[in-house]
Amino acid sequence: MPNDDDPRPGEVRGKLLCIEDNPINMAFVEALVGDLEGVSLIKATTGNEGVRLARAERPDLVLLDMHLPDLGGLEVVRILNVEIASGLKVVILTADSFSMDVIKAMSLGACEYWVKPIDGRRLRDGVTRYLRPPKRASQS
Repeated sequence: MPNDDDPRPGEVRGKLLCIEDNPINMAFVEALVGDLEGVSLIKATTGNEGVRLARAERPDLVLLDMHLPDLGGLEVVRILNVEIASGLKVVILTADSFSMDVIKAMSLGACEYWVKPIDGRRLRDGVTRYLRPPKRASQS
C-alpha cells in the first residue's frame, strides 16, 4: 500500500542549497528550480554562510560557486568533508573550464562540475537527477 508521504514516480523532493555570490546567477537558479514543487531552495552568498547553512539545514544537494568573496569553493569543500563523506552531494559551478582547484574539489568528494554560463536544461536535469528519490523494489 503506497504511503501518502512517498513521492510520485518522477517527482523530485529535497533541499537545494545554492552558494553563489552573483545575483544574476542566483536568480537564474531560482527561476529554473522555482516550479519544482518538492524542492526547497536555500540561498547563500558567501562561503561561510554556505557552510553554516549546509550544517544547519542539511540540504540534499549543494550548488557551489568556486569563486566566492570570502572562501573559495575548494575551501568550502574541505570544510564540509564530514558532510560530504556522509552523503552530501556537492556540484561545483565554475567559469574555469578545468582548473587545479576543480580537480582538487572533485578529489575531495564533489560529484560533478558544471561550467558557467550554465545551460538551463543541464542545471534543471542535474538538480532533478540528484533530488529524485531512488527507486524502491516493489513488494509482492
